[in-house]
Amino acid sequence: MDPAVRTWREASRSLQALAAIALVGHTDEVTAQRTAVDRLRPRRPIEGHAALLLPHGDDGSVDWDSFGALLSSTLTAGLVPAVNMDTGFTQLLDDATRRKVLEVTAGIAGSDFVAGAFVPDTAGDAFDPDAYLRALGEVTAAGGVPVVFPSHGLNALDPDDWVAAHRRFGDESDAYLAFELGDMFVDYGRIYPLDTYADLLEIGSCIGAKHSSLSRQAEWDRLALRDDRRGDFLVLTGNDLAIDMVCWGSDYLLGLATFAPDAFARRDAYWAEGDDRFFELNDVLQALGAFAFRSPVPAYRHDAAMFLALRGVIAHDDVPAGCPRRGDADRAVLATFAERLRQLL
Repeated sequence: MDPAVRTWREASRSLQALAAIALVGHTDEVTAQRTAVDRLRPRRPIEGHAALLLPHGDDGSVDWDSFGALLSSTLTAGLVPAVNMDTGFTQLLDDATRRKVLEVTAGIAGSDFVAGAFVPDTAGDAFDPDAYLRALGEVTAAGGVPVVFPSHGLNALDPDDWVAAHRRFGDESDAYLAFELGDMFVDYGRIYPLDTYADLLEIGSCIGAKHSSLSRQAEWDRLALRDDRRGDFLVLTGNDLAIDMVCWGSDYLLGLATFAPDAFARRDAYWAEGDDRFFELNDVLQALGAFAFRSPVPAYRHDAAMFLALRGVIAHDDVPAGCPRRGDADRAVLATFAERLRQLL
């Protein structure tokens, strides 16, 4: 079978069918029962964040020039760069490299960025609140908004203690983002109950949360709760297999957006303008996501490097040791996506 045909078939299988939204009963019935179609938000402006790849050279070192080029192109497109996230290999970086990422980002973006506040640990380690406060402080000192990156210790907490930890994070940062990360991305991933999310909305310094369950229903439930309880709270979809969640009121923080920030920005503008061209551009980006985020999911970062190199944004398409790699055949498939986006843009 032709690789491009296989790509589109994988994409169609990966997309989840739309379902009726469920009643949010155990959170005090915050909404009447409404279908997904009822909850669509046409012409809503979208706030987009791109989780940036950290490009690496053939020798395994960070390619800082390519990182600067990718960062600049993301800002030019109008998206907010998110650095030191999973897409940027934060789990594989040492402290000095993570700090340099912040330094380089601040030098180019000023304060217009968000960054993962990451605490390395291993299975069985206890939650280390002081380490988290230091990590949040480093991001804040650099001028960015911290994203509380999950860890073994943090995600081992019971729901009440998890919320209490996030209340304490507000002591260090006046504005930060929480992060729900599913176990399809990392082995310590965990999605907390909706009641816990409701408690998170009560923390004033928590201005939003990335949601990466890859479940439309779970995200719809959070949107309903947000709309009822705290309208300015950012629900940032991390669902790279359903990037059209923006149609229901989500904003986004996506690794897929690092592939083509310009295409995402154009798509977002189409939605805000009520332009039907949104749908075709979204279809291509979604098919790219379904292809790149196939199992093993963490290997999407190698696809990102290959795609960005094909588009001439970065100089190399290598990834650091510890990141799963894709086969060389992916380049031909990615080239078909790059050409299709060129035609649409």
